[in-house]
Order: sequence, then structure tokens, then C-alpha cells
Amino acid sequence: MAAKSAAAIRKNSHRSDHLFQKLIKNPKIPFAFALLFADSILVALIIAYVPYTKIDWDAYMSQVTGFLGGERDYSNLKGDTGPLVYPAGFLYVYSAIQYVTGGQVFPAQILFGFLYMLDLAIVVFIYLKTDVVPWWALSLLSLSKRVHSIFVLRLFNDCLATTLLHAALVSIICQKWHLGLVIFSGAVSIKMNVLLYAPPLLLLMVKAMDIVGVISALAGAALVQILLGLPFILSHPASYISKAFDLGRVFIHFWSVNFKFVPEEIFVSKAFALSLLVAHLSLLLIFAHYRWCRHEGGLFAVVHSKIIQLKLRFSHRNTSPTNRVLQTDHIVTTMFVGNFIGIICARSLHFQFYSWYFYSLPYLLWKTPFPALLRLMLFAAVEFCWNIFPSNSYSSILLLCVHLIILGGLWISSPEYPYVGKTTDKSSSEKKAR
Repeated sequence: MAAKSAAAIRKNSHRSDHLFQKLIKNPKIPFAFALLFADSILVALIIAYVPYTKIDWDAYMSQVTGFLGGERDYSNLKGDTGPLVYPAGFLYVYSAIQYVTGGQVFPAQILFGFLYMLDLAIVVFIYLKTDVVPWWALSLLSLSKRVHSIFVLRLFNDCLATTLLHAALVSIICQKWHLGLVIFSGAVSIKMNVLLYAPPLLLLMVKAMDIVGVISALAGAALVQILLGLPFILSHPASYISKAFDLGRVFIHFWSVNFKFVPEEIFVSKAFALSLLVAHLSLLLIFAHYRWCRHEGGLFAVVHSKIIQLKLRFSHRNTSPTNRVLQTDHIVTTMFVGNFIGIICARSLHFQFYSWYFYSLPYLLWKTPFPALLRLMLFAAVEFCWNIFPSNSYSSILLLCVHLIILGGLWISSPEYPYVGKTTDKSSSEKKAR
């Protein structure tokens, strides 16, 4: 008996030593847990000692109260900041928040503190799965004064939409495309900014699935929107669609963080909006053709191959599945860069909009070929611009310049091979260099 006990102790000791050696060689996991623990303490201290700033919370509660009172006409759902301009998912989520918190700010801050930690944990998981950013640079994810404020001092719905978006991305990198599209649609139903991810997501779907899979996944996402909006669609469809999905909104020039250097009369003009839309679509097409589809021969080659597959399917000459597994790095890079292009070309970015792309910044910076010091300087410059209140022409110009430098770095970086099952020597050597 004693001999067996001694053997068991030696075996457990050997396992412990093996685990310890693995943690020493790969410190990312213990550092990630330490980061989450430290940030949870920071969030608690912010809630306890930093004064809450009233911005949109009262308006949210007024709009929710009208909805719970039976109002189904979107044009009549208003708050002190104006009419409701978010899809129906927003009302359901904030109705639940009102029920849990009683509409009080302090318990809502605690709830959003947990939301912040959940979002951070999801993002850290994505970073660990990609293995692009070194372990010490994960700390950048917790170093934003503005993002902490957006979550626990302002209680914006951007926080909920962003968290759901990151959850959808986790589902997608786990190859759960249909589930990911459902969660993605849920995020859109809270705030439409998530649609900035739609073009790169559609491209990834086309590359990963056959046409039947793409259509069924999109149908699932559309069904979510229909079911959530059904009470409003059945009663006042025109009001709901025009208010909840208003793509022509003109934000106030004073509150914008970007393009503040543009004169207000130009800023609010349709010509400026159209020029930014053209720039947005052009950049997406250029990156899609020359970067995201480079290994397939370009965007048009990908589209052509799908057309051929569709013809073969209809002619019954090919009924075998054509799904392919995409590399995690390729999925995350395409999604983050596509959203970043949308951020650069957005006519107006309010302060809470920083949460739309902050968590992708370290990843994007480490996808560039820049030295670590320059990456850190660019990160600090972006954070600096977002913490100047109110923003001014100089901070706005600086932010645009830094964004363009990062985009330029992403353009000159070597694109990763998109599919699982093949790696190039070049990509392997680059990962070792990082």
C-alpha cells in the first residue's frame, strides 16, 4: 500500500512539474488570468470611487418604460436625448436590465462591471487562440481609461453590442458559423455599428462554406431580426424600419472625435458622406482582392469559383460539400481589419464608439511589421486622442494620421494563408520572429 502511495505521489509530482514547465514556456495563460483578476479589482474601484456621468441612461429607461407600457410605434418612443434609434433587441435587453436593477444607476454599474469583465475574458480568449500578440502586450487590453468609462461610468448600449460581437467571433473561429451569425444578428439588434463587420464576415462565409451554407446562415440572421422586430413590424412597420435602421443619420459635429477639422457645413453635407462611403467601399474591395483573397488569386477568383460550384450543383454533377476550415488568424485579421476600415471612414465617431474597435488595436498593431516601440507609441496616441474632451481639430487630425499609419502597416504586412492544413515557410518564420 505504501509503495502504491509513493508511486502515486511521484506521478502527481511529475505531472505538476510538467505543467509548471509548460507555463514557464508559455506564460500567456497565467498572465491572462492575472490580467483579468487585476482588472476586476480596478473595475470595482472605479465603480466605488469615480463619480457616475449621466448621459444616455435616463433616455434608455424612458424608452424602455414606453415600450413596457404598450407603445409599439417607434416614433413615440423617446427620451431626453431624442427618439429611439436602435433596433428592437435594445428594448428587450434594457427592459431586462431595468427589471434587474430597478432602473437605478449603481446596481446597473455593477452589472456593467460584470459585462466588462465578460467582454475582456472573451477578447483575451480570442487573442490566446490567435497567438499574434506577445504575452506582455495583452496588458494593453486593460489600459484604456476611456473604455473603462464607457462601460461602468456611462452604461452605453455599445458595450452590449460589442460583447455580443466578440462572442459571435468566438463561435466563428470555432467553425460554428450558423450560431455565430445568430449571435452577430443579436448584436446588430442592439446597435447597428456591428454592421461594419458584415462585409468581411460575408467574404469569410463565402470562402468557408458552399452557397447553401451561406444562404442558410444569412437566413438565420435575418430571422433573428424579424422575430425581434415582429411586434413593431406588425403594428407600425414604416416607423420601425425608418427609425431603427436609419442609415442616413447626421451626427452633431461638436461631439465627433474624428473629422473635427472638417468645417461643419462640409461635415454635415451629403457630398462628404458620399465621398466617405466611396472610400470605405474602395478600401474594402482593395483589401479583399489584394490581401484577404491573395492566396486564392484575388476576390474575383473566389467569386468565380463559387459560381462554378453553384453551376455544378444545379447540374447535379457535384453534390459533395465544399466547406473549408479557415485559419483562426485569417478570420480574426479579416474581421478586425474590415471593421477598422469602417472606423477610419466613419463620418462621426462619438466617444462611446471607441469601444467598437479598441479591443482590436493591439492585434492590428502586431499584425503590422512595425517595431514594438512604434506599436506602443501608436497605441498611446490613439488612446490620447480619445481622452481629449471635447475633441479638437488637432486631436482629430492626429487620430486620422495614426489610423492611416496603422492601415498602411496592415497593407504592407504579409497576409497569412487562409486555410487549415497548409502553412508556408515564410509565415512560419514570421511567427517565430514575433
